[in-house]
Amino acid sequence: MATGNGAYVVHRSLEKLITGYQVVPYSPYRTLFPPSLVPVGRQLKPTLIHTTPDYAFFHAKKGVPLVLTFHNYVLDDYMRAYSSALQNIHYQTDLKWFTKKAVGIASEITAVSKYTAGLARDELGLNKGIRVIYNGIDESAFRPIKKTLPTKKSINVLFSGNLTTRKGAQWLLPILEKLSPNISVLYTAGLRGHNGLPKHPRLVNVGRVEYKDMPKLYQSADILLFPTVREGFGLVAAEAMACGLPVVATNCSSLPELVDDGRGGYLCGLGDVDDFANKINLLAGDAALRKDMGEYNRAKVEQLFTLKRMVAEYKMLFEEFF
Repeated sequence: MATGNGAYVVHRSLEKLITGYQVVPYSPYRTLFPPSLVPVGRQLKPTLIHTTPDYAFFHAKKGVPLVLTFHNYVLDDYMRAYSSALQNIHYQTDLKWFTKKAVGIASEITAVSKYTAGLARDELGLNKGIRVIYNGIDESAFRPIKKTLPTKKSINVLFSGNLTTRKGAQWLLPILEKLSPNISVLYTAGLRGHNGLPKHPRLVNVGRVEYKDMPKLYQSADILLFPTVREGFGLVAAEAMACGLPVVATNCSSLPELVDDGRGGYLCGLGDVDDFANKINLLAGDAALRKDMGEYNRAKVEQLFTLKRMVAEYKMLFEEFF
């Protein structure tokens, strides 16, 4: 499993809670020369392999069941506008070939949302089913803290993720410039690290935050801003929801499966800076609304997106092979 992404975080969670489950990490830079992945984990003797589709072809072993999980899908034409020239060449040639080979030999295929399952199935022309297993959040760690109801003089809006066009980082400053003067936008450097965005007195770089420290970061915020282009699931949104935050996100891909528009936050048009700013300003000026939406989101996580539920569903799937 390559490090530096949400899929790695999810598989690490499975490792902690499923006996015998072992994550074998490797640097994402090794994918620049895929044959270098062949030796990864070869000293082990697994009874089942669970990985992502992109480079699963290099990890597969004869006679060992192969379970794939689509955490996202970016090989379609739509994502070309949000990928570099080199990425597009890679996606439309070797990576698509590797992915098709992997799904062809897979014993079982899962996806982390209904949207991702449907997209992967349609784009790859699969005639086999894809089981949906939503990602799970450790709701005991990601939890709300009590906040005073009266409207705060200052409001912290959080953006968490890699600073890429796919995550909508290019819209952070334009959105901020349309927000009320008492609103600041805090942003992380993401799992891959980044030098930061252009300087602005209300645009605050909190740097790279260790995953164990993420609950405190969410708890320090009032609203999550998530202007992403596409999400396979939306782990950041679910974590913020578990911490009792309202979410202002793009109305795209899997996010409507997480965020109920008007109840747990707002879903805005892709790149619609005015819409994002208006919704944040609305929430910033209404502490009771933020509280109500945050409580709604926490209840939804407890119902649908718990770590316990995710682990149980994967365990049930793995046990089908033995």
